[in-house]
Amino acid sequence: MKRLTVTVTGLTLAMALAGCGSDNDKKSNSSKSSSSTSSVTVASSAPASSSTPATSSSAPASSSVPSSSSSSSAAPIAKKNVLFFLGDGMGITTLTAMRIYEVGEAGSITIDTLPESAFVRTYSEDGQVTDSAPSMAAYMTGVKMKNEVISMTTGTNAYRPDGSQFVDASGNSTCVAGNGQAVPTLLELMKAKGYATGVVSTTRITHATPATTYSHVCNRNGENTIAAQMVPNGAGFNTALGNGIDVVLGGGLRHFLPSTVSGGRRTDSRNLVDEMKAVGYTYATNTGELLAASNATNKLLGLFHSSDMSYELDRNPTAEPSLSEMTGKAIDILSQRDKGFFLMVEGGRIDHALHASNAKRALVDGIAFDNAIKLALQKMEAVDPGLKNTLVVVTADHDHTLVINGYAERTGKTTDTHAGVLGLVKSYANGPGKGQPTTDVDGNPYTILAFGNGPNRPATRIALDETTTSGKDYLQEAVIQLDSETHGGGDVFLGAKGLGAENFHGVIDNVEVFGLIKKAINLE
Repeated sequence: MKRLTVTVTGLTLAMALAGCGSDNDKKSNSSKSSSSTSSVTVASSAPASSSTPATSSSAPASSSVPSSSSSSSAAPIAKKNVLFFLGDGMGITTLTAMRIYEVGEAGSITIDTLPESAFVRTYSEDGQVTDSAPSMAAYMTGVKMKNEVISMTTGTNAYRPDGSQFVDASGNSTCVAGNGQAVPTLLELMKAKGYATGVVSTTRITHATPATTYSHVCNRNGENTIAAQMVPNGAGFNTALGNGIDVVLGGGLRHFLPSTVSGGRRTDSRNLVDEMKAVGYTYATNTGELLAASNATNKLLGLFHSSDMSYELDRNPTAEPSLSEMTGKAIDILSQRDKGFFLMVEGGRIDHALHASNAKRALVDGIAFDNAIKLALQKMEAVDPGLKNTLVVVTADHDHTLVINGYAERTGKTTDTHAGVLGLVKSYANGPGKGQPTTDVDGNPYTILAFGNGPNRPATRIALDETTTSGKDYLQEAVIQLDSETHGGGDVFLGAKGLGAENFHGVIDNVEVFGLIKKAINLE
């Protein structure tokens, strides 16, 4: 049977270098938002649990595949595969800086090679600047929702009238009945049609971006509740996932273990890892176990860190697989199935590094994300030569306040001995000052990369050198001092290649992406 493959790539440092996730990343109702409100059945702890599955979500997988008794003259149905890569927080400035860092101003990284492109507006239901929950949920559901809401109807609130969050201190959702309903996600819709599914992230697998693909809660910080929605047959399971997600790889082990176990945060005494193993999941805890897993594995769960996975600069390659290794294994497993598949891959720690105003870690994680895309395209070319049945979409969920400063001369790529874009602004003009640092009003040099806000705003600027500014722990300076840098409200880049790619063009709203993907793969 011919395979039809769709790949979607979206563009996502903890709030401090300690590695904790940014639990509170920070769009007006759109006439383009979906009106669907009750097509998935969600965990009992979510208000959407009363939803009745719609026919499109509950149809048996066999309904989309011709039976063996079909007429021999009937044309085979090509299966569609969707790979959605999301670089969290990878705004256009970050993308540009990644390119310069890796290959210089005139070079191209993998994302640059995608032939179709668009700009995406990212505002949420209530925010000019979105957080990751509603922005990724817009891609996955076609619905505008408020900041911090995970795949719920427009109007759902993440906060009570008194300003407190619908979540307790342990990470359990406290959403109340009547506060919104679940809306179907792309993963759930494809699962209902019999496709295999996978979710991969360098963040906690319960973090906002991956959670939007399979979970429904009114507040993204209810990560214990989100984890339970993943476990087939368990209390709070999201039944729209059928027999469960086929491949789950990332961090966040703490939300799967009881608090009685070292590092565990669950207050219900459940060990979700044991529960998933009991229903047939192979479990991997390190790189070797992941790569050793058979491509014929029915279900695979890999949790490689208690919280978010390490930044690429800090990663122990034997303990934690790279994003490319996780992506490659997911494709190897999912592509073995007789039917197509959906795979979401997030480069999530780009966003965390930017929140810390740590440009080097952000750019290195960005290139690791780009390398995962490159590997995925190579693997899918082997499955579908020429990608004639493959759609690749690359985008970001939101921007950050990163800027490229001054009238710097071209730097070329960054190397161990050359700071490149991580260095100081130097004059391009011919004359005795060419190549010398440009200075501020006080005579001090300044860096090419800086932030609109963030933690490093010295009371008095001092002379900087490139050994310092290109260091992995250097935090770029900011205009406004905050404990953690915020998201930005700029449009983001979207690139596309393959089947249906021509539909992505111009300036579009993030909720439109969902419909364009469905159109490309004829998903009803």
